[in-house]
Formats: sequence, C-alpha cells, structure tokens
Amino acid sequence: MSPIVEWGFATRALGEYEESGDLCLVKPFPNGVLVAAIDGLGHGPKAAEASKAALGVLTSHAQKPPDLLLKLCHEELKRTRGAVISLASFNALAGTVTWVGVGNVKGLLLSSNGRGGVEREWLLLRGGVVGYNLPNLYPAVLPVRAGDMLIFATDGLRSIFAEELTLGEPPQQMADRILAGYFRGTDDALVVVVRYLGLEKP
Repeated sequence: MSPIVEWGFATRALGEYEESGDLCLVKPFPNGVLVAAIDGLGHGPKAAEASKAALGVLTSHAQKPPDLLLKLCHEELKRTRGAVISLASFNALAGTVTWVGVGNVKGLLLSSNGRGGVEREWLLLRGGVVGYNLPNLYPAVLPVRAGDMLIFATDGLRSIFAEELTLGEPPQQMADRILAGYFRGTDDALVVVVRYLGLEKP
C-alpha cells in the first residue's frame, strides 16, 4: 500500500540539554495516519519523561479517536509533570482530518484556494495540561485533499513562521527552514510538517 502522507520534522533541545522534551509521532494505521506533537512541561530529562510516556500511549493506540487518545494520555501522565499535546488523525477513506489540542502546540492546515493562493486554518487550542487538568475536548473535522499540508509547532518557535509558507515546499525542507529561522532559544523546539497524499487510486 502506498503511504498516505509524506513528512519531515526538526527539533532542538535548549542549551546544555542533550534530550529534548518536545517529541513528535507520525503513525500509520489502516487507511489513516495519526500525527502528534508533544511538549513536556519545561525542558530537560523530566520534560522528556512526560513526552515519552505520551508517545508510548499514542503509538499503542494510534487508530483511536484523538479525544480518547488525549484522555488515555492524561491518565498515563498523572505520574509525570504533564505535557501539552496536539493531535491530528487523517482518515483517507473519508478525506478528512480530525484534530484537537490541549495547551499551546500550534496547529496549522494549509490548503489551496483554487486560485493559486493558500488558505490557512488554525487549530483551536484548549487551555490545560495533559496529566494535570484536562479541559473539555471538542475535536474539529476538516476536509483534506491531496497536497494539503499540516504543521505542528511547539512554543519554542516564534509563531510568525506561518506567514510565508507555501504548498510546494518538501516537508523536511520546510521543517528545517522553520526551525532555523524561528527558534526562540528559550525552550525546546519542534516542528513537524506533513503533506497529505490520500489513497492511491486504482
């Protein structure tokens, strides 16, 4: 089976720390793909511990709905300092993406407006911390077409990265460019870029 997405990511730990507390996941499942960006609170080993705990849950249950995944992560992360997490689940059969976020991991969906321009849809984030105080979750479902791009970025990056993005740039090149140009230098940083390809037509 052909891949449903192509993707790339870039990350940088703060200062002297070798391990980043910001992690990402792109996990295929039958006719779909889960995309996650996780920011363990703070930085250093304790932040990485929280992110790894969430990553384990998401990897094991990738096919489940994003709101249920966040609830599962919430239970697992109660023994850690917690994390902020944004999730997006692509359903290639329906041509949709379902996304939800707790905290401040920014989510952006880029799509063509049919006139050579780009439309931008931002993920509506809910305040809270997974593992500490989980808010009411209201996942949004959006249509996606081949060529649309999803970007998740943690708060170690300045949000103005979105102003000059285009659909034509390869995902890994875009991720590297965003990290190089918009790293704050005050926290761990991560950006994951995913291009939706859809199902291969027979």
